[in-house]
Amino acid sequence: MISLKKYLDMEMTQHPAGEPEDGVLLPAMMELYCSALRGMGQSAVQACPTVGSDLEQELARIENRLANDPTIECMKQTEPQVADGLNKWGTRTAEHFQTKSNEVKELLIVLAKTAESVGARDQRYTAQFNDLTTRLKAIANLDDLTQIRASLMQRATELKNCVDQMERDSQESVAQLRAEVSTYQTKLKAVEHLALKDTLTGLANRRSIEARMEWLLLQNETFCVVMLDLNGFKQINDTHGHAAGDHLLVQFAKELETNIRSADMAGRWGGDEFIAVLTCDLAGAKSHLDRIQKWVFGKYTIQAGGTKDTRDVEVSAAVGLAQWRTGITMQDVIKEADAAMYKDKQATSKQRP
Repeated sequence: MISLKKYLDMEMTQHPAGEPEDGVLLPAMMELYCSALRGMGQSAVQACPTVGSDLEQELARIENRLANDPTIECMKQTEPQVADGLNKWGTRTAEHFQTKSNEVKELLIVLAKTAESVGARDQRYTAQFNDLTTRLKAIANLDDLTQIRASLMQRATELKNCVDQMERDSQESVAQLRAEVSTYQTKLKAVEHLALKDTLTGLANRRSIEARMEWLLLQNETFCVVMLDLNGFKQINDTHGHAAGDHLLVQFAKELETNIRSADMAGRWGGDEFIAVLTCDLAGAKSHLDRIQKWVFGKYTIQAGGTKDTRDVEVSAAVGLAQWRTGITMQDVIKEADAAMYKDKQATSKQRP
């Protein structure tokens, strides 16, 4: 069998001797390619859920496009997108685990210092009690009752002072431990908060959006999903660089979040795709969508090619809207919105000269 790479590099009219025609081989290769994309996405999530969901969504979007355009040319076009997604995932995963490693090291250092402090304190008091025991034994050898009484009073005072000091030290240790625990609780809450946010834009990430929809489903509350896929974003990356593309995504995210109600939620679904969960029916969602298209779409200023030079670009997005209905799942309403968005994307592409 020839390799997939060799087959894709061949002219459409060429076929190796003894091999099946495109009608048989291409669908098989397409299914193999899509299966590999799904496997990579699932493995990324299993390896590091915090950053793997973005890659899974990007690969799923590529697979969806291949399903709508199952051609060799489309497969070739997705190759750099897959490579770029894997590279970004690898970098972010390495950074994530390095951060976690540093946090664990810091915690171990604190525990080691605490153990060292307690051990030193116990050794100090052990020496004091041993000395007290020795002197108490010496009292037993005294014949003068007055001297015995005086020695006992002195030893009792020393014992009380030692116990009081132990209590103060214990209180200080407990207070210190409580302060350190409180610090780590604060850090843990911050990490949990970041785990629900997209690292680039600050919007809710996929996990947070899904949690919001699950809550609405439990409340049996009507809601709509709006999917947005930026038009021409790849061209902006290719022309002005990925830094300019990231800057545009951050700006677009802020505008999108500003132009929805406080009861609604906006998030980054992955890559240049955004999502909004609107707690209203379809008619209300269309009204909100008009506002988004009026105030969020339009002119944005980016830095070109990593320099201080700026460029104005017009930004719009393909839009898909769907309403949740009793009897369908969260995944169903997301698929409906995604299909509508892709249909809008295809219609927009045909209208371009």
